[in-house]
Amino acid sequence: MHLPSFFNLPISKLAASFGNTSATYKFYWLLALTEAVEQGSTTIQKKEMFSRMIAGAWYTVNYFYISFGKQDLIQDAVQIIAKEENISIDLGKSDLLHKLLTSSNPVTQRHLNHFNKNVPHWFLTPWFPKFTGESDGNYKRRIYSESQCFNNQSLYALHDNHIEINPDWTPYLQANAKLIKDFCYWNLALFLQSRNPNVPDIPGKLFKPPFRGTLNNQRKNYWDIVFKELGTVDCIFTNTKLDIDKYALDHFVPHAFVSHDLIWNLIPIDKNFNAFKSDKLPNIEQHFDKFYKLQKEAFEIISCHNPKNKFLEEYLTIFPALSAKSGFIYQRYKENIQPLISIAQNNGFGLL
Repeated sequence: MHLPSFFNLPISKLAASFGNTSATYKFYWLLALTEAVEQGSTTIQKKEMFSRMIAGAWYTVNYFYISFGKQDLIQDAVQIIAKEENISIDLGKSDLLHKLLTSSNPVTQRHLNHFNKNVPHWFLTPWFPKFTGESDGNYKRRIYSESQCFNNQSLYALHDNHIEINPDWTPYLQANAKLIKDFCYWNLALFLQSRNPNVPDIPGKLFKPPFRGTLNNQRKNYWDIVFKELGTVDCIFTNTKLDIDKYALDHFVPHAFVSHDLIWNLIPIDKNFNAFKSDKLPNIEQHFDKFYKLQKEAFEIISCHNPKNKFLEEYLTIFPALSAKSGFIYQRYKENIQPLISIAQNNGFGLL
């Protein structure tokens, strides 16, 4: 993915800002900068930049439990600030940003200010290469000094408490804000995928989706048919008898990890227990056999009553040769579910 050219601006230097990355800081810094300029700011307080970085990573860390790597302190900062400020995971981004900007909590302030140690000046290294034998301290001071004159057409000028966008860059940033953010997300997704090789749908976990789809279609056109045939179904978690009017449809492996609503991962459960379960993981030894049995029974019922039901095709991702005659293969199903639970647990999802 490439950034568009613009008159005589050194776009290659902006693209090169991600050339040497060992953490997510630069991605979230450029996202924060682009968002601020997009909203009309050209002089931006560093506290706002750092708050935007935290807000940008908020959902990825707190809801999807994506690992940022050991060297990256954004993940730690997000988790600590969430606890210190008692902020809901689902708080909207604009409200979260306001809360961070107005917070006087010293712990929050310390974790926001941490990013000032490296991020603002090292981001500008493509514009200001290091001299041979130059110490890091002198290098940092030179970047600050030369950026304030917009030498080498630097993206912004660095000051103690704020940055000032180079007027030559402002039209470019405003005109191409969406492309620049897409460029950031693309590179961020590649970075995080390398650190989470077995986690599905990393690109879809970089920001909070505008809405979660309902499961009404899966309920009405699949599980309701099963209930009409069986009358009642036992909840695999509570053993409560469920009927067609009193059940919740839930993801066996949490949606926050799998990022899909495929029928082979959906199961009817007790409504009250559903609120408690949230995004907790089932215990494979305790719950899988009951899950498998109910899934198999449901598949056989739908295959008999409506063999062209489109939801049956979703099982092909687990059983490529599945048919009503061949049936479910217990071990194959378990071998697909068990690694998902293990990886999700390793990433921070809790067990029931």
